[in-house]
Amino acid sequence: MSQLFRYPKETRVVSSSLLDTISIQFYLRFGSFQRKDTQCQAFVKRLITSRLFKIIMISIISLNAFFVVLWTDYTTRYNLFALYEVSELLFVSIYSSEFCMKLYVDPIDYWKDGYNLLDVIIIVIIFIPYALHKFKGKHYPHLNIADGIQSLRILKLITYSRGIRTLITAVGQTAYTVASVIILLFVLMFIFAILGFCLFGVSDKGDLNNWGNLAVAFFTLFSLATVDGWTDLQEQLDNRDLALSRAFTIIFILLASFVFLSMFVGVMIFYTEDSIKKFERELMVERHVTLMEEKQVIVKRQQEEVSRLMETQKKGNYGNFSELVENFKKTLRHTDPMVLDDFGTSLPFIDVYFSTLDNQDTTICRLQELYYEIAHVLSLMLEDLPQKKQS
Repeated sequence: MSQLFRYPKETRVVSSSLLDTISIQFYLRFGSFQRKDTQCQAFVKRLITSRLFKIIMISIISLNAFFVVLWTDYTTRYNLFALYEVSELLFVSIYSSEFCMKLYVDPIDYWKDGYNLLDVIIIVIIFIPYALHKFKGKHYPHLNIADGIQSLRILKLITYSRGIRTLITAVGQTAYTVASVIILLFVLMFIFAILGFCLFGVSDKGDLNNWGNLAVAFFTLFSLATVDGWTDLQEQLDNRDLALSRAFTIIFILLASFVFLSMFVGVMIFYTEDSIKKFERELMVERHVTLMEEKQVIVKRQQEEVSRLMETQKKGNYGNFSELVENFKKTLRHTDPMVLDDFGTSLPFIDVYFSTLDNQDTTICRLQELYYEIAHVLSLMLEDLPQKKQS
């Protein structure tokens, strides 16, 4: 039995608050806003997404990093001070222009990309020394820190390197798992730090330099976890004849180094391999899309050429379309691209077709042999036929 459901009409509820009124007016004002500079926007977008632009930016960032290395040497900085100042202004101008161009192309979605936010942070860091020079003077005590963090500008290479972004994505995916492993390692170190302090941190004959308090015990356990100088630490414990020292050291190294650190490395390798496979799939999809776009362009050009030939036939002195095609074939080259959408031109079909031809040749050979045998039998019967009539 059918039922009739009636839904109430949609009603629009408008808040009477001043903030809601302003937001609604703003949405009505700019919600349907359309840019009038679409051609210029498209041109700038093609420019910043082109391969040449990426190569130029990577070269500029690398050159900037080279100048930062030269700046660390006092003699070179003194001799090339003018060149360094001019190059610094040039690099800052290029980075600022890049930021303005990207912001002009998409002023809303630009802030949704984490790598774009990294570029903004780097630009802010670049302008910090200039602001300190302006407001605090050249002798500001913390100016060296602002100059030191200028090395972070090399991180702009991350934006133009998909491989580095893939690794960063893998590291981000392992954040939760790695945090769990680190917490378990910290719990293990906490237990062994308390145990080591109670066993080896006694005041009368204990090793106070390595196990005298909890902070020192944590540092000693970190050295044991990385297996860095653990023989020296164990030798100091052996010299004091401390009981259970060797068992304590071996158990902690087995748990911390061979279990937790190996687990950490395994997690990193797993997620890194997964990110690399995803990156390869994306590359294959992009190549397929590019190939399809090129294919569509070639097909469209072929259609236009055929249409032009048809118009030429109507206007020219050609008798039929075949004569026109014959003249057109003379203008073709072996390097001209050709798109073949017919199934009969695909490689699997050609392979199957050749296999079928081979089977047909085999069948024809067998039929010929059978035919020869039948003809031989008929010839023998024909030779015996007059003898039977005579008898």
